[in-house]
This record gives sequence, structure tokens and C-alpha cells, in this order.
Amino acid sequence: MPALFSVTLFTGSALLFLVQPMVAKMILPGYGGSPAVWITSMLFFQAVLLAGYAYAHASTRVMGVRTQAAVHVLLVLAALILLPIVVPHGFSPSGGAHPSLAILGLLALMIGLPFFILSAGAPLLQMWFASTDHPDAHDPYFLYRSSNLGSILALLAYPVLVEPTLRLADQSRVWAYAYGALIALMAASAVAMWRSRARPRPAPPAAADVPGAEPTNALRLRWVALAFVPSSLLLGVTTYLTTNLAPMPLLWVIPLTIYLATFIAAFARKPAFSSARLGRILPLVAAPLAVALVLESHDPVLLLGALHLFLFVVAALMCHTEIAESRPDARHLTELYLWIAVGGVLGGVFNALVAPVAFDTLAEYPLAIVLVCLLRPRAGDSSGRRWLDFAYPAAVGLIAAGAVLYSRSAGIPPGWMRILLTVGIPAVLCFLAADRPIRFGLSLGALFLASSLMQTGVEGGIILAERSFFGVHRVLESEGGRFRTLTHGVTVHGKQDTDLPGVPLAYYHPTGPIGQVFGDFLGGKTESEVALVGLGVGSLAAYGESGRRFTFYEIDPVVVRIAADPRYFTFLADSRADVRIVLGDARLTLAREQAQRFNLIVLDAFSSDAIPVHLLTREAVELYLTKLKDDGLLAFHISNRYLDLKPVLGDIAAGLGLSCVFKEDAVLLEEEIEGGKLPSKWLLMARKPESLGGFLKKGLWEAVTARDQPRVWTDDFSNVLGAFRP
Repeated sequence: MPALFSVTLFTGSALLFLVQPMVAKMILPGYGGSPAVWITSMLFFQAVLLAGYAYAHASTRVMGVRTQAAVHVLLVLAALILLPIVVPHGFSPSGGAHPSLAILGLLALMIGLPFFILSAGAPLLQMWFASTDHPDAHDPYFLYRSSNLGSILALLAYPVLVEPTLRLADQSRVWAYAYGALIALMAASAVAMWRSRARPRPAPPAAADVPGAEPTNALRLRWVALAFVPSSLLLGVTTYLTTNLAPMPLLWVIPLTIYLATFIAAFARKPAFSSARLGRILPLVAAPLAVALVLESHDPVLLLGALHLFLFVVAALMCHTEIAESRPDARHLTELYLWIAVGGVLGGVFNALVAPVAFDTLAEYPLAIVLVCLLRPRAGDSSGRRWLDFAYPAAVGLIAAGAVLYSRSAGIPPGWMRILLTVGIPAVLCFLAADRPIRFGLSLGALFLASSLMQTGVEGGIILAERSFFGVHRVLESEGGRFRTLTHGVTVHGKQDTDLPGVPLAYYHPTGPIGQVFGDFLGGKTESEVALVGLGVGSLAAYGESGRRFTFYEIDPVVVRIAADPRYFTFLADSRADVRIVLGDARLTLAREQAQRFNLIVLDAFSSDAIPVHLLTREAVELYLTKLKDDGLLAFHISNRYLDLKPVLGDIAAGLGLSCVFKEDAVLLEEEIEGGKLPSKWLLMARKPESLGGFLKKGLWEAVTARDQPRVWTDDFSNVLGAFRP
């Protein structure tokens, strides 16, 4: 019997975690390919999970387990009417600058009922098993491991096996067939429960096995808090890693896998670590990570990434282990999962809905670190001198803030002396309070708060930080004020020299590939129309001449405000071309433009370091061609740390009969680097070979052809894993 229930739980959880990336990928094109779409989708899945757990808890109490099982099997069958999963016909993205509510509504239409039914499966199946006469029925929590194992394997299988081999339509059909198999397994589990005659069981084992029988209100609140913090940390560390440290596609898989694995470890029959032991380890990781966050350290990437993930492992495992240690008798099993889901969805609401509006930075991440430190189990007697738990952190904050102000007034230059004074000494004071959870957590919070005075940006002072649905944008000013730079995480999105404001810098330098395009291709055209997908700071507007019309297509209103404000950048204000900006996703807004209007279309849209996939598909290129004149040119900016997009676009160009060339501008002179130029990679496409002949003759541009076994990216298929650099 345990094998049947384990397989059913495994299958249901696997379907839950296969459908999440599949559905998120279906809706991604309508919202600019932003990582925030995944964060918002996670909120939806957490909210529906809560609804499923609430249904499981209420229905078993009202109807009884055996009647409820019959009702649930009928509901599982009813969800078949919504399969296979598809984007609703006529769907049009909406929602403005913060489209979170629109995304939640769309997901509810697409997958709401099936996901709700699947979400209820884990607590219900464990409750069904607890109602049988099996010897282990008194403590069915061990089945939770099968549920989380299915989740982990599905999560890993999607980018490795499913996405590279199946189109979205095929994925949806296969998922529907697997859902049919789950119906059979669910019915078999219900029958096994009905045929089993529950017999009176002895009282649950004490203490170590099943610690509590009747949960108190205080314990329920602690369960919520212990579930809230790992949920918030999951989203916080994912956002931080994918924007501020290593903007690598699919990196979100690692934190989510860790999150699920900590549940498996916590609910094991013999956990390897107690929550108290993990609580003693936590300060050893939290203190150095706090220093790294305050200093905005980015190198070495692997070491820092491991530090962030290790803290997440310890924190999530500590919280989930304490939940497992305090789990109630099986009679209250569904209630426990309900409160876990409440905490999880509150973490999602905080990160996905509250934080983007309340904070200009990713402040939710250090805040979650502070909260998990406050939740550490108390070691020994913590009474006496409780006033120090608040006075000590206040002193740490004052010392840190005073050190920052003193270093500025004393003219201490950036370097080890300033770091030691403003961060090192306060961090040591924090660590000295490690044996007191409240004192240590609040001291870290004081350090984070004082660090906001430091303005230790990547290149100098932070003169603006603003956040939108699509991420945190910062304008940095170099020492001396010569350069202004717009960044999204660690990725530069434009740069201007205040001494030479008319010269486009970074990837758009006149001596770079795109400078050659504007100089050679448009140089002889007195009147021309140019479409530019992605605004940045408006660098390409510097190539505007009288008679030219430049139309920028930008999805993020915050980027538009920054680029159009001459206090920060003046490319748009100083351009000699007729410049206009169209707000919205480029594929949707370009589709409304007149056919064969543009001489040149430049694709320069980035989400952190990656071009949104929906702008690189065959259908996208076909759309661009309808808006391009017969002798026009498509230019793709494909600079990227992790993905090699040249073969991807080469396959599309060959399939559409287009000529294609590529240039990598990687070797820069020292004076170019000092002047603000960055390495870049650009790829050009044209209907007519003669449109590209001049670039090949001048050298450094190379012709691009299709691979021997091309896999053309379409709106229905893409393989990001296959595009990673070897």
C-alpha cells in the first residue's frame, strides 16, 4: 500500500512542477521575457497551493475522509475539460508598468482548476493513508518525501529533457496524458483506502517521532513564520543571483531544487541535523554574506554564488526542520500543510507584489536574512538583560553610520581601510552577538540599514535607484563625475561621457560594429526610418541626423523616464533625428506599424544580460521582415556572458533564405576601454546579399550559415540549455 500512495504522490507532484515552467513559458512573450514573470507565476502557484490545502483541510473535516475521497476523484475527472493547456484565444497582454495582477488572472484562466486539484493531492493522500490499517498509518509524514522527490525530478527534467525535445503544444498534450494516468492512480489509492478497515491504533509515539498532538495558536503562528521566510528567501536569492551576480538563464532551477530538497531532508524519518544545530551554523554564514551584500561584491562569482546558496540551504533547512520537529498528530496533518501554505503564499505576496512597489532596491532579500536570524531556535536561557537585545543593535547601527560619515569627512579613499572601518568592525560586533538570535538578527538589520549611506556602486556613487516590474535600475556616476552609467544588476545598459556627450559609448561606440552599420549602411541615406527595440539610455539616438526618424520600442516605463531625463543622460534630447518612443512589448507594438516602413531595425532588448527569447524566434524575425524595406537591414545585439546566440539566429536566417553576417569586437585598445567602450557582438540579416557585401569586403565580419542539424527556435520551441557556451 505505501508503494501505491508513494507513486501517486510522486506523479502528482511531478505534474505540478512540470506545468509551472511550461505555463510560465507560454505567457512569457507577452510580458517582455522578464524574470519577474517567473516570480509572479510562483506567487500564483503558491496561492493556488494554499487554496488546495485549505480545501483538503476543510473537506476532510466536513465530509469525512472516505466521502471526501469520492468527491475528490470526481473533481480530478472534472479538470479534464480544461486540457490540454493553451493560452486563451485572443489573449492580449495588459497591466501597464506592474502587470502582476494581469498575469495572475491569465494563469487562473489557463491552469487554475487543474493546478488547484493537483495541489490538494499531497495532504489528501497522506490523510487517506492515515485512515487505513497499515502499521505506519499513525505517522504518514514520510510520504511527503515522495511528493518532494517528484517535484525535484520534474523541475530538473524540464530544462534538460522536456524543453529541448518537445514543442509547447506537444508538452501540453503529454502533460494531459500524464494527468490521465494520475486519475487512475488517484482512483486506485481511494479504492485501497476504502477497502482497508481502519482499526484502533495505539497512541502516537512520543517526543522524537510525533512531538505534538494539539497545535496551539502560538505554534500555528510560528509555522506560518517558519514557512514565510524560506519562501521569501527562495524568491529573493533567485532574483539576486539572476540579476546582481550571474544573470544566467535557468539559474532559478537551483534555488527551487534546494527549497524542495530541504523539505525531504526535514521530514526524513531520521533527520541529519536538528533545527537547533542548524541555528548555531547560521551566523557563521549570515555574517560574511552580510558583508558581501553591503559591499555589493560580484567576484569571485562561483565563491559568492556558493555562499548565497549555502545560506539558503542552512536557513530553509533550519525552518523546515523545526516545522517537522513540531508536527502534530496525523489528525491535524491537513492543518499543518495549510499553515505551511499560508506562510509560503505570504512570502510570495511580499516578494512579488509588495517589494517592487515598496523598495527601490532588492531590499526584501537582506530583510529575509534578518528575519531568519531572528527565527533561530533559542539556545539555553535567553532571559535577563533583554533590553540589550535592542540597545546593542542600535549601537551597532550608530557605529556603522558614524564610520561611514567619518570616512567621508576625513577623505578616506575607497579601499581596505574604508571597508574595515565602515563594514569590518560593525560586522565583527554583529558576530559577537551570535548566541542571541534577536540581538544578532537586529544587529545585522542595523548594518544593512547603515550601509544604505555608503553608496558603494560598481563604478562610484549611486545617483539614482528605481525599481519596476522588470528589475532594479541604477544610474552610477564615476569618481570625478565624468561617466554616467545605467545598470540592471551587473549588466551595463548604456553609458555617457559628460565631457563628450554626443559620442555613444559601451556597446554602441562609433568604432564598434553598430557604429559601422550606421556609418556605412545609413551614411548615404539622407532620409531613413529606423526602429530600435530596447531603449537603454538612448545611446543609438546619437547616430540621428536631420531627415532621419528614430522610433524606440521600450517595455519598461522606468527606463523611458531615466533616458528622457537630461539630468542623467542627454542622448535623446541632443539627437538631430526625429525621435519618438513607443511603450510596450516590441512584438506587439511593431505589429501595428506600417508594412515595409523601416530601412533598419535594431534588436537591442535585454532583460539583465539576456535577450528575451520571444524576440529571437522565427515568427519574430518574420514580423520584422514585414516592417522592413526590401533593401533593409536587421541588426541583432547578441553580446552575452553565457549564451552563444549566433548559431540560433544563423539557423533562422538560413531557414528564411536571408543573408547573415556576424562581427565580434572583443579586442579593445587601452584608450578605448578608458574612454568607455565595451566589447560587443552584433549580427546582421538582409534579404539581399548585396546589402551585406560591403561589410564582408571590409573584413572582420564573417558569413553565418545554418548548422548541420539546425533546431530553429519558434514561439512553440526553444532550447536555452543548448545555447550555453561550451
